[in-house]
Amino acid sequence: MADASDDLGIPMKPARPPVPAPNGPVKVPAMAPRVPDSVRPAEPIRTPEPFRRPGDVSSLSRRSDGEVRKLTVGREITLSGEITSCDKLIIEGSVEANLNNCRDVEISETGLFKGSASIEDAEIHGRFEGNLVVRKRLLIKASGRVSGTIRYGQIEIECGGQICGDIQAQPAAEAHEVIADVTSVRAVS
Repeated sequence: MADASDDLGIPMKPARPPVPAPNGPVKVPAMAPRVPDSVRPAEPIRTPEPFRRPGDVSSLSRRSDGEVRKLTVGREITLSGEITSCDKLIIEGSVEANLNNCRDVEISETGLFKGSASIEDAEIHGRFEGNLVVRKRLLIKASGRVSGTIRYGQIEIECGGQICGDIQAQPAAEAHEVIADVTSVRAVS
């Protein structure tokens, strides 16, 4: 009767019969002892951030590395639309968008950005096509290709990097303006 109360209707394989040793007693197979589940550490309690209006960048400088608002567009992912209030945008796939209030953009070798962007720093390993305003530093790596209307505070182009279009250094006073349309495009090597 005790066996019937333990039966929960769960199908089980029958136990293996003991294996007799060639010249000795029967050996029962040994089972490894069960390792207890690891204890999950308690997550720290996070205090909510105060309400911020879109475009309010006053608290961005106070953010620690753990609180950076980072958007990553992975390989073989396509994103289109408008991106606002992003601390760091990493593009490994394809993005067709208007980008505002973003601090840093990194386009990997597999990445493509089409559209307009007004940012502080950019590091381009892949391709950028469109209107680009970089208030501080534009870095074009050896595999990078940038075309369109480009305004920058500082520029660095590695050997092999390419840039073409309407390209101008931007004085600090004018750096906040976004170029709305491409007026003339000419090739520069």
